[in-house]
Amino acid sequence: MSNNVLIVAEGKAEGLRKVSFELVNAAQQLARDLGGAVEGAVVGNQVGAWAEQLAKTGVAKVYVVDNAGLENFAPESYASALAEIIRAAAPAIVLFGASGWGKEVSARTAAKLGWGLATDCTDAKIENGALVLTRPIYAGKAIAHVRAKSFPVMVSVRPNIVPPVEAESPAAPIEQIAVTLKEPRARVVEKVENAKSKVDLGEASIVVSGGRGVKGPEGFAPVEELADALGGAVGASRAAVDAGWIDYTHQIGQTGKTVAPKLYIAAGISGAIQHLAGMSSSKVIVAVNKDPDAPIFKIADYGIVGDLFQVLPALTQEIKKLG
Repeated sequence: MSNNVLIVAEGKAEGLRKVSFELVNAAQQLARDLGGAVEGAVVGNQVGAWAEQLAKTGVAKVYVVDNAGLENFAPESYASALAEIIRAAAPAIVLFGASGWGKEVSARTAAKLGWGLATDCTDAKIENGALVLTRPIYAGKAIAHVRAKSFPVMVSVRPNIVPPVEAESPAAPIEQIAVTLKEPRARVVEKVENAKSKVDLGEASIVVSGGRGVKGPEGFAPVEELADALGGAVGASRAAVDAGWIDYTHQIGQTGKTVAPKLYIAAGISGAIQHLAGMSSSKVIVAVNKDPDAPIFKIADYGIVGDLFQVLPALTQEIKKLG
């Protein structure tokens, strides 16, 4: 086993996802404290462009499994491919993003290799030679500090917790890993695009969120209209999701997604600590609430005390005039 930290990149049609660059940043300090280097892993079908992009982020090396058997997302196949990379790289720590993809693949890969896995972590550091992790528990009501007993270990890190690396470095070497994949037990029959997912919430530069103040599922209409006008994504508080007004995939907070957009508009959200934990890193926060004493105003850069059902349509109308 080396003292290196291996990050597992995620991609999409346009290139690597932002969480991949965040993982590189998170891995750099861990690798320095361990006296090792940061390396990257890319798996999929026709992922050469992703590997080349990752190679310029400051990693020492990129391992790639580029296999036609990974064209469709079969978690067991991806886990098998990653297991081969990990055996070849022999890292002390493997970092995944705590996305849906990362949670699924990390769990299967850890089980396949017999490694420990700490999930949904918000911080990771080396203390006295041991890996110490921070993660929310009990639906975000408490924070646990977990110490890994030994290495190697796998960790999934929440997106938008660590800033992404920005500087482009000289390209690192790329090593192709050959694998033979078994036919997955689950077969993809059909792919249906989710028409509602116009913008990826986790990577959106603008997010408009609704809370208990929207009063019902129909109350998300002005939220969605403003988000569409701004080219942003729709978010929600846990209260709105628990009420069944909107799907959990939109939930922001300690028990949902963590976002860090350039602009975050909170409509009808009081500002519970659990929600603030998922959006307080936003560059500019605008709060719309009828209650002038709502906690959300304490962290907002701009506040509008008013009825969201009047304010949001007016904003949407003005945005459309500018467009």
